[in-house]
Order: sequence, then structure tokens, then C-alpha cells
Amino acid sequence: MNTQKLFRSAVLALAFLISATSFSFAQKTVSASDIMDALKDGKDVTYSDVTITGILDFTFMEEKLDDLPTRRRWWRDGKDNEVNETIVSKVSFVNCTFEDDVIAYFHHKRSEYTFTADFEKDVKFENCKFNRNAMFKYSVFERVASFSGSSFMEETTFKYAEFEDRADFSKTVFDEDAMFKYTKFRDGANFNAAQFDRSLDMKYTKIRGDLDIKDMKVRWDIIAKYAEVNGRSLTRYLIDN
Repeated sequence: MNTQKLFRSAVLALAFLISATSFSFAQKTVSASDIMDALKDGKDVTYSDVTITGILDFTFMEEKLDDLPTRRRWWRDGKDNEVNETIVSKVSFVNCTFEDDVIAYFHHKRSEYTFTADFEKDVKFENCKFNRNAMFKYSVFERVASFSGSSFMEETTFKYAEFEDRADFSKTVFDEDAMFKYTKFRDGANFNAAQFDRSLDMKYTKIRGDLDIKDMKVRWDIIAKYAEVNGRSLTRYLIDN
């Protein structure tokens, strides 16, 4: 009798272990569409140690295209071609890998609409790997935005982006040209130990507050024409620091 109980307990324990292991494995890969569904419902998004598959589109472009007026109509009526989405949820990704594009900006050539996304709450992409394009052109980050420790393997742009709160790009790695042209940092920018394997374009960039560039490395050029730090030339700031 005792032997049967022990055997039954062992079987149940093994079944539980297999189930737990399967759940853990299943959670290692997350579909971008599931994340987008959560964002549409206004839910906070928090992931760590997972791989995200599929295009993560913060603009929800595909859902909006069919309902928009044709180019002829919006052009004739003198309307703007920008279609903006505001993400009201907190966004947190830590130690995650993005296999496909991460989009907060996309210009649709056929319709000539430009789709953008702004972020109302904290945004965190820490120690993440972007295997494809990471597009944040025109995005407004209203709260803290951290990309600390992340790697950008292909095209990356923060052109015209606005950071209302702290922006952290410390220990980031950019394999391709990094675009921060016309970007506005209103509460400082941290590029401590950031590594740029090609050029860093900060032309016309405006930085207010502290700028940390200690141990920052740029393999090619830093394009800093007309850029300013607290009203002072960024070029002069780089020379002095």
C-alpha cells in the first residue's frame, strides 16, 4: 500500500514538473500581436527574458489604413497626413530579444500617411536586443525612457523624438548609424559607455539638463552641427569633456 502511494506521489510530482517546465518554455517566446492586444486594452506591458516574434507596431498602422481617407481626399481638404497613436500603458522589456521590427514610426508610401506613436508613461527597453529596425522617429516620451544596455543591430532612428523626462542610453550598442537628429532632451541624456560602431548624428539636437558622455565611443563621426547643450554648442561641450 505504501509503495503504491509513493509511486502515485512520484508520478504526480513528475507530471507537475513537466507541466511547469512546459509553461516556462512556452513563455520564452511571445507574439508581438499579444502585446499589441494588451496595449489596445490599456494594460501595462511587462516582459523579461523572452523573445518577441513578429512586428511590434505601436502605431497600429495595419488596423487604421482601411478606414483612412485616400490621399486625394486628405490632400484636397488640406488635412495633415500624420496618424498618431498614444500609448497610455507602461511599457517594460528587460533582457528581451526582438526578432522583427519595432515600430513607433512608419511612412506608408502608397497612401502617403505617416504613422507615429507617443508614450504617456514610463518606457523601459533595458538590456534588450533589437535584431531588426527600431523606429522611434517623432515619438514623444512623456515620462522616463530607458534603453540602457540595449543593442541595436540594424536601422535605428530617434529623429525628431522628444524626451520630456530622463532619457537613458547608457551602455547601448549601435551597429549601424545612430540617428538623433533634431531630437529634444528636456531633462538630460545619459550616453555613459554607449558604443556607436558607425556615426552618431545629433545635428540640431537640443539637450537641457545633464549630459553624460563618459566613456562613450564613436567609431566614425559625431555630427553635432547646430546642436546645443543648455544653450551651449555641443561641439564645444564634446571637446571640453
